[in-house]
Amino acid sequence: MAQLTQWLNAVNALVWGIPMVVLILGTGLYLQLRLGLLPLRKIGYGFRMIWQSRRVKEGQAGDISPYAALMTALSATVGTGNIAGVATAIAVGGPGALFWMWMTALVGMATKYAEVVLAVRFREQNAQGRWVGGPMYAIKNGLGPHWRWLGTAFAVFGGLAGFGIGAMVQSNGIATAMEGAFALPLWVSGVVLAALTAAVILGGITRIGAVAEKLVPAMCVLYIVCVLWVLGVFFDRIPAAFELIITQAFAPTAAVGGFAGSTMLMAMRMGVARGIFSNEAGLGTAGIAQAAGQSTSPVFSGLVGMMGTFIDTIIVCTMTGLAIVVSGVWNSGASGALLSTQGFEAAMPGVGKYVLALSLAVFAFTTILGWAYYGEKCWDYLVGTRAEKPFRLAWVLAVFCGAVVTLDFAWLVADTLNALMAIPNLLSLLLLSPVIVQLTREYFSDQQTNN
Repeated sequence: MAQLTQWLNAVNALVWGIPMVVLILGTGLYLQLRLGLLPLRKIGYGFRMIWQSRRVKEGQAGDISPYAALMTALSATVGTGNIAGVATAIAVGGPGALFWMWMTALVGMATKYAEVVLAVRFREQNAQGRWVGGPMYAIKNGLGPHWRWLGTAFAVFGGLAGFGIGAMVQSNGIATAMEGAFALPLWVSGVVLAALTAAVILGGITRIGAVAEKLVPAMCVLYIVCVLWVLGVFFDRIPAAFELIITQAFAPTAAVGGFAGSTMLMAMRMGVARGIFSNEAGLGTAGIAQAAGQSTSPVFSGLVGMMGTFIDTIIVCTMTGLAIVVSGVWNSGASGALLSTQGFEAAMPGVGKYVLALSLAVFAFTTILGWAYYGEKCWDYLVGTRAEKPFRLAWVLAVFCGAVVTLDFAWLVADTLNALMAIPNLLSLLLLSPVIVQLTREYFSDQQTNN
């Protein structure tokens, strides 16, 4: 086991090394430039489209509303990465890591837009009449049979990664947080989580979407309100925090307190890796959810879908990062959820740990639901719809197991598989970029004609 762990650590360092940073940021930047910075210029438009897409409309292809599809995608991304992931990035890379998370998100909006456009453009109906899509279908239907192996690789990596990053890691985070804050035994959390998960995912995308469109907005708003309280307590430190974040993104961070110091490269690597872990831009997963949504155009779906990256990273992750930096705990030597807890406790003594534990629990639970759908669609692609019921049962079991076992190895495997998922997806985005640009031009040309 030790040798396997050592080998996986070597693979993880390779797939999350400089080439991956260049591939992720480079693909996003390339798409931003080819699209004329459209994702950044259309942020306001994207928010309006979200508001207008809240209802299911008769006669449009799709199983749920575009809003519900976005909330399903957000349910998978707004999770432990927004609390523990941001804290880990800052603990290892220093405050400058938050800057590189922002850069990942800004170029990642173009990546997410492109993923969703292709997912909806090349989606198809499965044996049950449900709309399915994502990188595997974009590769199969967009690039042709000679590239089908690449779609299969994505589905294999995604189908396996989900059990780690989507089920076991999330349930372990919830159970650990509940044990630390409320002394709740791990097995009790495991049973409750397994039961709640089963009650939702056994109903498929319709029920997942219905839960997500109510729970995700509520939890994001409540979490932001709590962070605003922290920022209010340390209001005078906010300008200095932004200055620290920006300056340390480009300069070595000296060792101070419990912080061991970091280089610019370390800040960049941690910011990009944790940013992708949080918003999943580049992994292709959002397209799987958005492909189930009703749509008049792939570009319309892309404009709605890209907002998930903005909401997840620019808003929610920034809130966590600022709370850690302004509270002055970033150099305490702690990491993960413990570091975030220290930030909340500094502003809300005796209460902060409970607020953060409950936030983490809700965030992680929605991630379990969203990734359940992603994993299921990957296995559907590989073996057909007959995989759905066995997969859902296996997922519920993984949720329980994750709550009661140690998961250092699962974290390592999941992190590695995340990177391996990104490679086929990013290659397909680059190869199909002419299709993305053409569809975008046609959509906005029609919009101007109709106006």
